[in-house]
Amino acid sequence: MKSRRPKQAVVLLSGGLDSAVALYYAKAKGYNCHCLIFDYGQRHKKEVLQAQKIAKAARCSYKILKINFPWKGSALLDKKIKIPQRTAKGVPVTYVPARNIIFLSFAVSFAETIKAGAVFIGAHSQDYSGYPDCRPEFLSAFRRMAKAGTLGRYEVLAPLLRKNKSRIIMMGKKLGVPFELTLSCYNGGKHPCGKCDSCQYRAKGFKEAGEVDPLIK
Repeated sequence: MKSRRPKQAVVLLSGGLDSAVALYYAKAKGYNCHCLIFDYGQRHKKEVLQAQKIAKAARCSYKILKINFPWKGSALLDKKIKIPQRTAKGVPVTYVPARNIIFLSFAVSFAETIKAGAVFIGAHSQDYSGYPDCRPEFLSAFRRMAKAGTLGRYEVLAPLLRKNKSRIIMMGKKLGVPFELTLSCYNGGKHPCGKCDSCQYRAKGFKEAGEVDPLIK
């Protein structure tokens, strides 16, 4: 009897907490995961290093794509723009214009090439409150576009979309996510700054989940 080939999936992996949980979720669903990591000129390279560590911890293959945003347009790309130290209303300066459209486009190309059945992204509710390319309507529109513009034999999945940070952390805990390898801080120092909005969301999430953040000594 012919053995069945394991289900294949492409996972967008940033080195952050959310994408790590999405990766471990995909693994728990029985997918053989191929991680796609982007070196896109972001403020620091530590997240690329952490993403590699997470992929290795999960025993998943990974590819690093180096791309360039020469027009900047975000505090994550332009060091002249200050990282906000409190949560902002509206679209924050850390938003990178069309980033998820670009990343997902690479991911669906990869998925089609390797005949993967799914593409996973770690977008979630606290992101789409500020980032337009994390909203449910964006993901629905992208799915329609990808189906129309490719062979469309895969799903684009965002399993964390309706969850807040605390629920994501609780989910990750059950899945055995190595949170000590994840990076949330936008400043990328040796230790989390605790002041940027990403650090604040993370701290609030761990507190509400009743868990201790392994990065806080």
